[in-house]
Amino acid sequence: MKISPQPGMGVIAEGFVPGSDVDVRTLKQAAYRHRIVIVKEQHLDPAGLLEFGRRLGTPQLYYEPIYHHPDVPEVFVSSNVSTGGRQLGVPKTGQFWHSDYQFMPRPFDLTIISPRQVPRERRGTLFIDLVEAYRRLDPELARVASETVAIHTPRRKFKIRPDDVYRPIGDVLAEIDTRTPPVRQPTVLRHPRTGEQVLYVTEGATETIEDSAGRPRPDLLEQLLSATGQLDPADEHPVIHLQKFDVGDLLIWDNIALAHRSLHNPTAEPAESWRITVYDDEPVTAL
Repeated sequence: MKISPQPGMGVIAEGFVPGSDVDVRTLKQAAYRHRIVIVKEQHLDPAGLLEFGRRLGTPQLYYEPIYHHPDVPEVFVSSNVSTGGRQLGVPKTGQFWHSDYQFMPRPFDLTIISPRQVPRERRGTLFIDLVEAYRRLDPELARVASETVAIHTPRRKFKIRPDDVYRPIGDVLAEIDTRTPPVRQPTVLRHPRTGEQVLYVTEGATETIEDSAGRPRPDLLEQLLSATGQLDPADEHPVIHLQKFDVGDLLIWDNIALAHRSLHNPTAEPAESWRITVYDDEPVTAL
């Protein structure tokens, strides 16, 4: 298998051998070291994608069933495509900065995406390396951030389900708080695999930041979001990386170190991707 760097962030893997334990380990190490891996020529069906995920870790079933693939529920489906008059998955997912499962006590370690239908225009996913973003902070701002706690919740970006139509919004919010209560994490989180310092705040999932006395610091949250490019409407901040892909590519990325946001085409062009997310409980080894 050949690993080659790509411009900006990440690497491209060509010649991957699915049955090779060495190749699988190389892909995992590359994801933690380079953040993003694009594995070429991987045309997997849902069962094959799940099996690939099992080679990298323990695939997780997303807690909302409306996202599940009808045949392999571990496969999360983002799609504006309907089959036989039935919507497959959920359209326009992730149009905001976040890390997958950031609002849960344990976020996913690795995210795996298989693009199935890709628009011709406005295609790809935007990424921010939150390790590099922390390194770029003004030293005093970094110090203040390291002494605080961030609170994460899906409240602001929760997608209303078909069964929620006509339900009082207060009831929906109460259900969200019961199923996914706010989670507290250090604002500067130690990466569980690499030991790096991660500025673990995102525009979509971080509700507020509290100082050591428990006082909210909305001003600090806004400063950190601005410093990391998450408030840049043009997506031109130097830490933002646009990752393009094609059908047959398989994307693997470090979900703890990266924040991401999907691009969505405003036209009706078909767009569909499948996702597997895994916990990596393998003993930590040198990268």
